[in-house]
Amino acid sequence: MKWKRTHTCGELRASHVGETVVLTGWVNRQRDHGGLTFVDVRDRYGLTQVVAEAAASDLQRRLGELRGEYVIAVRGVVRRRPQEMINPNLGTGEIELLCDDLDVLARSNTPPFPIDSDREPSEELKFRFRYLELRRPSLQRNMLLRHKAVLAARRTLDALEFIEIETPLLIKTTPEGARDYVVPSRIYPGKFYALPQSPQIYKQVLMVSGFDRYFQIARCLRDEDLRADRQPEFTQIDLEMSFVTPEEVFAVTEATVAAMCEAVGHERPVTPFPRLTYDEAMARYGIDKPDVRFGLELEEVGAHFQGTTFNAFRAVLEAGGSIQLLRAPGGAGLSRKKIDGLTEAAKQAGGRGLAWCKIEPDGAASGGISRFLRAEEMQALQRGGAEPGDLLLFVADAPRTAREVCGAVRLALAEELQVQRAPGLHFAWVHRFPVFEPADTPTGWAPSHHMFTMPEPESRARIESDPGSVYGQLYDLVCNGVELGSGSVRIHDPALQRRIMRQIGLQEEEIERKFGFLLQALEYGAPPHGGIALGLDRLVMLLAGGTSLRDVIAFPKTQRAASPMDGSPSQISPEQLRELGLQLLPGVTEQDGVEER
Repeated sequence: MKWKRTHTCGELRASHVGETVVLTGWVNRQRDHGGLTFVDVRDRYGLTQVVAEAAASDLQRRLGELRGEYVIAVRGVVRRRPQEMINPNLGTGEIELLCDDLDVLARSNTPPFPIDSDREPSEELKFRFRYLELRRPSLQRNMLLRHKAVLAARRTLDALEFIEIETPLLIKTTPEGARDYVVPSRIYPGKFYALPQSPQIYKQVLMVSGFDRYFQIARCLRDEDLRADRQPEFTQIDLEMSFVTPEEVFAVTEATVAAMCEAVGHERPVTPFPRLTYDEAMARYGIDKPDVRFGLELEEVGAHFQGTTFNAFRAVLEAGGSIQLLRAPGGAGLSRKKIDGLTEAAKQAGGRGLAWCKIEPDGAASGGISRFLRAEEMQALQRGGAEPGDLLLFVADAPRTAREVCGAVRLALAEELQVQRAPGLHFAWVHRFPVFEPADTPTGWAPSHHMFTMPEPESRARIESDPGSVYGQLYDLVCNGVELGSGSVRIHDPALQRRIMRQIGLQEEEIERKFGFLLQALEYGAPPHGGIALGLDRLVMLLAGGTSLRDVIAFPKTQRAASPMDGSPSQISPEQLRELGLQLLPGVTEQDGVEER
């Protein structure tokens, strides 16, 4: 480079008029207006208009030869734009740089999509040329927002006397739930490391070690199917504290999240965040990560149908099931086709279907199951708030299924009715979850979250006799219908931890093989402790106003956990396989959609 950069492309203002400066960056756009040649130069800080006049014919020629995404250095004098040329939408819109020399630092091929356009490139191009997409201002803003949010979290936790400690990436495999990514060991043939799904066990060991306030911006990996809010590798803000109650974990988390919101320009959320028990969330919203920005709450109406002559409802009630009602104000105007769409949403959520009826202006029921409803049943529904013009949607099934299906229909209905959501970020805690859930295991039970959760004292005696009634000191942080984090008070008593492990079907040999080192650590004076893991990617996605994690991760994977940019995953050489003592089965070497690069 002939010159050193003096200012960024987003820095110059009217106060710099008359100064000689050097800018470096990428050519965003070039325009020839006869006697004047304009070039917009861009870097991550902004954009500045550079101009060459007719008198500098050689300079004009050189500027005219520039192409989009060339990397250049330009030197010149800052001058004020003519009044009619001021761009109020641009930070540097009052000035331009009158160029007296330029240096081409790197040429560029024609990009496969325009960097300066709001039009989205195809998914294939976005992933293959991710380094070009990252030049786009929208993604650069997201990366800066992520940086500021993480910096605010670190500062807040440091002020609260947390210590940042890194835990290992090569660990012992202890799969529970999602599949582990495994790494073969060259030194120990036939043995494997796992990549961590979370730092859970290690942060508990740190509590035993006396580091009473730990945090980590932790990379985690899970070999599971992907969605818009899920990636195979992701980042957590991981916290653990000794001698704490759930309320203390809530307070630290709220302070951290509030600081992150404020750091990126959002209004600081009011704390403490609202609390809902798991049972309350399921009863009102049919989901344990409720979107509380709008109403449409569920109602249990089984009591209205005692003695019903409608066979579908009577059979469910006789079997101990539940009838859930979703009342859609003004929804009577929905067409049969749209109601069928809601029925399909119910089936996709695991339901058998959806019963419905409309309430006419005169208060009578019409359509759907209206002919099966008795007068006293309609009167009960109307006393409960059903009004003319409403659409009534019913889900009848086993209690948990009925709530979950109705919760899925609630979200679909909100989209169909274009229900207005309250603006901003609405955080809430969901707590007091069941410790166990029914599962296809030898004992019939699995952890609802994970096996290290402390059961509530009054329910510990029922771990073996009535697992479904055991509640834990478990909590999730949710925001706008997205689960942002999960945590609990942990088990610090090794005998209690063994009881939980046995109840989910682990045998003693397996317990020792997988978790022996943790249980041994708990034998050496383990303090009561608890913590939480916040999904950084999801939180930044919400802070950026986005809907996909891929827009807030620099190098994300596709829906099939591949990276078209670098061709991963890829084959390894026969020499590497021999060195690791591995042999591939026939048919597993096909590329299956990932192109080698």
